[in-house]
Amino acid sequence: HVQLVESGGSSAQAGGSLRLSCATSGPISSRNCLGWFRQVPGKEREGVASIHAYTGMTAYAESVKGRFTISRDSGKRALYLQMNSLKTEDTAVYYCAVCASWGQGTQVTVS
Repeated sequence: HVQLVESGGSSAQAGGSLRLSCATSGPISSRNCLGWFRQVPGKEREGVASIHAYTGMTAYAESVKGRFTISRDSGKRALYLQMNSLKTEDTAVYYCAVCASWGQGTQVTVS
C-alpha cells in the first residue's frame, strides 16, 4: 500500500496555470496505473490523466487535452499535473492515484 500526499492546489484565475504534485511513499518506476482524478461535490470522481511510469505513455480526458500535462519522476517518487489555460469548470478536488492507493485530495478553484 502506497501513501500519497498531494500539494499545489490553490485559487487561480481563468486562463492561469497551476502545478499539482503528488509525493509517494513507495517506488513507482514499474507502475502502470498512475493518474490524476478530480471530483466536484455531487458528481462522480472522473479521470483526468494517466501515465505509465515505465513507458511514459499518457492519456487524457477530452476536457483537458492540450491544457494539462501529466508527468512523473520515478527517482523522486513523484507524480505531477501541470494545468494551463485553466477554466472555471476545472474547479474540483484533485486526487492522485497509484493503482488502488489514493491521496487525500487538493482543492483547485478557478474563477
